Amino acid sequence: MNDFPTLQPLPLFRAKSRSMGLKLVVVCALALLMTIPSFFVDGLVNDRTRSGQAVTREISSHVGGRQTFLGPTLAIPYTILPLSPSDTLKHGIYLVFPAQASAEVRTATEERHRSLFKVPVFQADLKLDATFDLTGVPSAAPQGAQLDWDRAEIIVGVTDARGAMADATLTTDGKTATLVPARIAENFTIGSDQEQLKLSLFGATIADTARPDAQFHTTSTLRFSGAERIAILAYGKTTHLTMQGDWRNPGFDGGILPIARNLSAQGFTAEWSVPFIARGVRSEGPVESMSSLNATALGVSFIEVADPYQSVNRSLKYILLFLGLIFLSYFIFEVTTGKRVHPAQYILVGIAQIIFYLLLLSLAERIGFDYGFLLAGGATVILLSANAGWIFASRLQAVRAMVVFTLLYTFIYILLRLEDDALLIGAIASFLAIAAAMYFTRGIDWYSSLRAPGAPALTPQVPRDTA
Repeated sequence: MNDFPTLQPLPLFRAKSRSMGLKLVVVCALALLMTIPSFFVDGLVNDRTRSGQAVTREISSHVGGRQTFLGPTLAIPYTILPLSPSDTLKHGIYLVFPAQASAEVRTATEERHRSLFKVPVFQADLKLDATFDLTGVPSAAPQGAQLDWDRAEIIVGVTDARGAMADATLTTDGKTATLVPARIAENFTIGSDQEQLKLSLFGATIADTARPDAQFHTTSTLRFSGAERIAILAYGKTTHLTMQGDWRNPGFDGGILPIARNLSAQGFTAEWSVPFIARGVRSEGPVESMSSLNATALGVSFIEVADPYQSVNRSLKYILLFLGLIFLSYFIFEVTTGKRVHPAQYILVGIAQIIFYLLLLSLAERIGFDYGFLLAGGATVILLSANAGWIFASRLQAVRAMVVFTLLYTFIYILLRLEDDALLIGAIASFLAIAAAMYFTRGIDWYSSLRAPGAPALTPQVPRDTA
């Protein structure tokens, strides 16, 4: 006779019964596992971004690209005679910047389309004034340098001459001349090794005007096209620049920001004033000493605010939070209803979330990120809610899921739009989500078994004593 209690074998129960704590660990592991496909989506976003950049380069190559201009500057060739038979004759260019520089720039922009990609291009009319005072020039010439005043030129520079839409002119003391490729040099490079700026030079000879101790005024007018950005170097000891255009979302960049700017539905206006001490570049000297002139650029970028690829890429950074909250919601539904959810069903939910990002990317390319998120998010919320209704065989549970997932997707959208405060709000929301999960599962015995519906409880069976 066996006096020990025996357990009645229940194969169905053993196959389906697990600790709820273990199930939560499995759900967390699945959430981490489902982030792996997001790398493929991220690769797709990067591929589309590179395609957009290629289109930008192609269109820019036809209109001039990102343009930077150098206003009227006096360039005087010089030579240094050899001091000994072993020395060689040296040549150089001596630059004299105007004492006062005043520039006016007007831009008109449009978007060029190539397939799904858009590139902002502009046409710019520039009026570049310069007032020269050559008193005391040269004051920073190399030792032994002899300036050739007869070959002096007023030069202007531009990064890409292919954007020229009309002949550039120079008016000095009432005389107008057409600018041609500069005789002293066709181009020169300024800036550091990390950020160099190559300028094509155009000039006009003014040997009769540019003389030691002379004072004169000159104006250059240009019309150029370009793409994405336009900038003017602070080409005077004191430089004043006004710029206006019809682009509604400009970005102000470069070494010096505007002192005043105004944005409206019709476009923008901006004003810069750069005193000599803020310019950080000498008023005259050899061209080799002007490398820091690149840092004085006064620039405006024509920004496409609704960049779908940047927005989708930002949303992918929150995929672990997104998947974790969705899986956590399903797990809470599971433990509060007593209806088991198979890991395969969690995987299907994760796949639906990955497909959401694919929908978001494809729709955002065509209708913008906001409407794309609305359509892709709405479709995914409906699918996840219907899936909850199917799994738990309850319309009420489907409605609850609809409310929860709608709030979740709304929260993610707001998080993406907050930008600067996204980390703070995301951290707070995550904390509140965990707090809610703790509250709703406060009465659960995590060591207990999560039984399939209808499975009998595990109770010891004591055999009858037949003795």
